Amino acid sequence: MSRRTNEKLNVEWGKVVIAAFFEVGWVIGLKHASLWWEWMITIIAIAVSFYLLIQAGKRLPVGTAYAVFVGLGTAGTVSAEFLLFGEPLEIIKVLLIGLLLAGVIGLKLVTSEDQSQHEKGVE
Repeated sequence: MSRRTNEKLNVEWGKVVIAAFFEVGWVIGLKHASLWWEWMITIIAIAVSFYLLIQAGKRLPVGTAYAVFVGLGTAGTVSAEFLLFGEPLEIIKVLLIGLLLAGVIGLKLVTSEDQSQHEKGVE
């Protein structure tokens, strides 16, 4: 994979990470928003989150990008609920989120290898 192509893909993966950050915001907003401006922030977070995910999905494998988005969003939401709102954090939740993130990282690594092999013409 050329350096330029790799840099473009890194930008797209960055969009997925930022989209997941906004996902955490809108999920928390759905649970905790009560004032009109809190709902507006939630709606904006939804729009930004999905816009970035859709843009990244134009250059990345959609299934893998979505899995990374959901995995990071899930881990971020559980972490934010624990840190900001005092939700209980059970060891089983931590272990399962760790397993989820390991799977997401594995998918990304396999996808990167598949893309570089595809560009070299290896099937």
